[in-house]
Amino acid sequence: MCGIWALFGSDDCLSVQCLSAMKIAHRGPDAFRFENVNGYTNCCFGFHRLAVVDQLFGMQPIRVKKYPYLWLCYNGEIYNHKKMQQHFEFEYQTKVDGEIILHLYDKGGIEQTVCMLDGVFAFILLDTANKKVFLGRDTYGVRPLFKAMTEDGFLAVCSEAKGLVNLKHSTTPFLKVEPFLPGHYEVLDLKPNGKVASVEMVKYHHCRDEPLHALYDNVEKLFPGFEIETVKNNLRILFDNAIKKRLMTDRRIGCLLSGGLDSSLVAATLLKQLKEAHVQYPLQTFAIGMEDSTDLLAARKVANHIGSEHHEVLFNSEEGIQVLDEVIFSLETYDITTVRASVGMYLVSKYIRKNTDSVVIFSGEGSDELTQGYIYFHKAPSPEKAEEESERLLKELYLFDVLRADRTTAAHGLELRVPFLDHRFSSYYLSLPPDMRIPKNGIEKHLLRETFEDSNLIPKDILWRPKEAFSDGITSVKNSWFRILQEYIEHQVDDAMMAVAAQKFPFNTPKTKEGYYYRQIFERHYPGRADWLTHYWMPRWINATDPSARTLAHYKAAAKA
Repeated sequence: MCGIWALFGSDDCLSVQCLSAMKIAHRGPDAFRFENVNGYTNCCFGFHRLAVVDQLFGMQPIRVKKYPYLWLCYNGEIYNHKKMQQHFEFEYQTKVDGEIILHLYDKGGIEQTVCMLDGVFAFILLDTANKKVFLGRDTYGVRPLFKAMTEDGFLAVCSEAKGLVNLKHSTTPFLKVEPFLPGHYEVLDLKPNGKVASVEMVKYHHCRDEPLHALYDNVEKLFPGFEIETVKNNLRILFDNAIKKRLMTDRRIGCLLSGGLDSSLVAATLLKQLKEAHVQYPLQTFAIGMEDSTDLLAARKVANHIGSEHHEVLFNSEEGIQVLDEVIFSLETYDITTVRASVGMYLVSKYIRKNTDSVVIFSGEGSDELTQGYIYFHKAPSPEKAEEESERLLKELYLFDVLRADRTTAAHGLELRVPFLDHRFSSYYLSLPPDMRIPKNGIEKHLLRETFEDSNLIPKDILWRPKEAFSDGITSVKNSWFRILQEYIEHQVDDAMMAVAAQKFPFNTPKTKEGYYYRQIFERHYPGRADWLTHYWMPRWINATDPSARTLAHYKAAAKA
């Protein structure tokens, strides 16, 4: 995890523009560097480093003797970099996983490069010999990337939008900043004056397709066919491998543990893998909640079962409300469910950074979208419609859950790893027949639960614990976090404000006082940037007016049972 920033064709003083790059210093607390590009006085790279791999040669932009014309700034982890090096017999100059991007690009061009990368990444690659700039982002957008480009060819790129919004350019008083789309790469021509022109934007991978790098990985051979035992066996192999490859780090590994199915499976498998790798330190797991939190109780049970060094972080409603401003500034969104869920994750990340030496943090993000874990999937009209919805959610992860997970951890200099979004695991899961993946017997994620039924990885009642939204599970059933927020906001936003909400916020007009309150905070930090969020997250197929699972009839019935 780190922060990347670059400018091409700036017509303002670079030393002034570079101040914008300091807005993302939290992403790389270990070191930072600015570097001008030889021969281009108005092109510059900025980099904030979190030293996770190769303490000595990990600074960026990465440049190696063999390719003096290539400059690379990237944020991410490439899990198959050693495998690719051995297969193609590349000569590495550093131990940095991203060096593989330079060798693959030299060997086969940009298309082959991005398709061969097994991992999460956002990168800026400059080729001064061929006068090209390339931007790329991983399939699900686990690593963030924003860009701003003007008609006259000024290009600015950054890990977070906050590093771009204050940039100056002579032709535009208001620089349009937008997220770079996941699963895409862009090719741009570099002109002699340092400005650029976009040549093409290419979608290189769909989440359903098996990735090209699967040809070269060392996962044991999967069995063909869709018999249930075959599928379960394949899923266990792929999940195990997804965790194993993510152990790549020189820093201590920890794990978020809410006590739900997903984080519990990650924590239990991770602990098993760390033991097999003879890692000397105990695995630290972290749970957060208020008193009477259902998550805290469940997480404690899992931690006792697997034997982790468990940390419980308690917070009260006042502390949660107090950090809303910081949280929305970090997130760069005003989506209601994202803000609610981010408070707990922001506070637990703050605790980890302050009180422990765990830096690489595993979590269960992506599972609900992939395995149809949201409660509203019970209402899907057909398995095919459920499949469509699952893919839509995966495509939009970068606007919601993955955005939340990245920004709340990165705000405190932590690196997040999400094994459920592993390319091999997710593409295999999506290749299964639609009717295998839907909720069964009133239980969502039935296939995933069944897969680990006989493993004794986690307690049986946790394995079959119903879905609990993170923002709900951190509080008691009696008083949900979203109700606490709404009661507080009721006194902050009056009816007169709501009456003119449509005039004040014509785009994505907030329909509730809670939505209005978050939007106000967002506009204070990022005026005129509401279009970063295309739409609010909301359940489908039901008449929902609130994104919380606790407002759904299915949840209420389960709570009474």
